[in-house]
Amino acid sequence: MRSFRLPMVRVRIFAAALLALAGACSRREPPTQPPQPPVPVALAQATQRPVERFLTVSGSLLAKEQTPVSARVAGRIQSLPADLGSRVQAGQLLAELEPRDFELRVQQSRALLGQARARLGLPLDGDDDTVSLDDTSLVKEAQAVLAQAAGDRERVLQLNRQGIASASDLESANAAFTVAQSRHADALEEARTRAAVLRQRRAEYELARKQLADTRITAPFDGVVSERLANLGQHIELGAPIFTLVQADPLRLRLEIPERDAPRVAAGQPVRLRLTGDTNVYHGTIRRLSPALIEASRMLVVEADVPANGALRPGAFVRSEIVIDPAQTAVTVPSDALQTFAGVEKVFLFEAGKAVERRVTTGDRGAGWIEITTGLKGGESVIRAPAGLVQGRAVVLQSSTNAPSSR
Repeated sequence: MRSFRLPMVRVRIFAAALLALAGACSRREPPTQPPQPPVPVALAQATQRPVERFLTVSGSLLAKEQTPVSARVAGRIQSLPADLGSRVQAGQLLAELEPRDFELRVQQSRALLGQARARLGLPLDGDDDTVSLDDTSLVKEAQAVLAQAAGDRERVLQLNRQGIASASDLESANAAFTVAQSRHADALEEARTRAAVLRQRRAEYELARKQLADTRITAPFDGVVSERLANLGQHIELGAPIFTLVQADPLRLRLEIPERDAPRVAAGQPVRLRLTGDTNVYHGTIRRLSPALIEASRMLVVEADVPANGALRPGAFVRSEIVIDPAQTAVTVPSDALQTFAGVEKVFLFEAGKAVERRVTTGDRGAGWIEITTGLKGGESVIRAPAGLVQGRAVVLQSSTNAPSSR
């Protein structure tokens, strides 16, 4: 039994020694690491500067005026002085129809007009159709007969009173006077009818002359022929289009503004626009706004006038910027003061020799600067190029000779 218990005592003594050694090790303090040296940094001040506010929208260029030029009479095309791409002025001849049929109609209507004038005692030719009905021969004759019948009746009436003329003579005189009155009324009615016919003949004559003039199809405004729709010798019907004419300077820039931005847009605001593949910037001005939103899309249609400048054409798709406010004050910092990680934007401020992290929200950007909309005030100092900095890291200002400029 003694030989068995002695090894057990030794095991216990060895375990106690191990526990004492472990306790001594756990009480040993960890080695201290040397402090990190301060990071030299350069500062820049958050400044307030005027920032242009603009609204970016897409749109299309349209012709200021665009209309089909149609035939006002039916006929066969005799000549086509204009063609695709022709620049024309208002009133310039674009096409001409064969005029012979219309010339004959003018001659016919002129003859009928002369006949109507002659029936009222006017010269065959002339532009003044004014006539007094009492001066026409028809009415004058009736007036003379009426005057004679009135005189005869008056004389018979006096003789009847004297007992010389019989009652039958008086009745005959009264009947003749009544007939003369009726003929005078008929003459006046006939004269009015002839005057009405004269007006009708005048209208027919003027219409024939207008139809003859309409065989010459002219430009309604200054513009460029964008499409030719008829050929020489072709017979066209009334109203058939022959050309499409556009007025391409200035152009209409049509834009659709979302409902949320519609209150910010007003007439007179400048617009910048760019074409795909063109580095030039073109300028225009908002001139027209729709009084209502499009019900289906909730968009506001606005139009700007844009000088063509030779490079802009109707139908082009453009990217536009409507300048809402040319100089709104905003807080800005240098571009290299912003740090972005996992979608979080932040800057570092210099406070008591340490870097202090500040989350911010950015807005517009320009050459070398970024707008800070929230999280920073004007006049606060931010650290430039803060790559590698963390919250609370010791920093020291660079010497003025090595510090980058804050401008």
